[in-house]
Amino acid sequence: MKTLTGPQRFGMTVALVLIWGVSWSIYKVALDYTPPLLFAGLRTLIGGLLLMLFLLPKRSRIRWKQNWNVYLVSALLNVVLFYGLQTIGLLYMPSGLFTVLVYLQPVLVGLLAWVWLNERMNPLKAIGLLLGFLGVISVSLGGFSGHVAVIGVVLAIATAVSWALGTVFIKKSGSSVDSLWLVAFQCTLGGFVLTFAGSLTENWTDIVWNGAYWTGLLFGIFFGIALSWILYITLTQAGEASQVASYTFIVPLLSVLIGTLALHEPFSRFLLLGLVLIGTGIYLVNRRVKPKGSVMAG
Repeated sequence: MKTLTGPQRFGMTVALVLIWGVSWSIYKVALDYTPPLLFAGLRTLIGGLLLMLFLLPKRSRIRWKQNWNVYLVSALLNVVLFYGLQTIGLLYMPSGLFTVLVYLQPVLVGLLAWVWLNERMNPLKAIGLLLGFLGVISVSLGGFSGHVAVIGVVLAIATAVSWALGTVFIKKSGSSVDSLWLVAFQCTLGGFVLTFAGSLTENWTDIVWNGAYWTGLLFGIFFGIALSWILYITLTQAGEASQVASYTFIVPLLSVLIGTLALHEPFSRFLLLGLVLIGTGIYLVNRRVKPKGSVMAG
């Protein structure tokens, strides 16, 4: 298992949060010009194929016979369900609110990692996860004061569940898999399924090949898919799954801010309360008390 230094983990985490934080608004705009499944499928499939091309000199690390089941399950949970559900769900809700609901994921990961991976669940971590959950609820209450489709809420929660299961599965089963090839295979296989499903149920002629669509597609291929998953899987395999997931609580805060400023999505006192609760939750989950004054991991 790869070991990361403190500065490496911090730098990778900041990059990951920034990429995921801005991606929701970018995708929300792009979805005005494309069917959702085709959009999700193309950005994951092309991103996976490009990464495979880059990794060809290291193809000996694939070990398909040993790892095929990890590749397939990861593709199902982390791409087919995660990206498929999120892309459709964004059609029904503001990007900021949808993002916040999806980020129930760190709470679910904390619970699943405790049960499935035997990760420690000390009082501080439990309180931190609870506060993070309450922060998500607070933000949701603010959103429900407007017109929010129930199907959007269901899709957001389903997205969170699939992502949480995928994260814990990778941590439990993916230690023997090369992280770069895992990203490449999950994106390529999952992207193929999504593109095929989109081709059966949607029309390619409905894609408007304008600047907003190309921005969303290219950002998704290079940053939202390939780079972000490399960072996330590397961080997950190098540390506690629940701790890594807790940092992603920051993403909905950034997404809400961008959605408010750029897309004129509503901001309320519930959002402000949610920011405080989520920030406190992140601190408590990652705070480690050691005899000689060690710093917080990350």
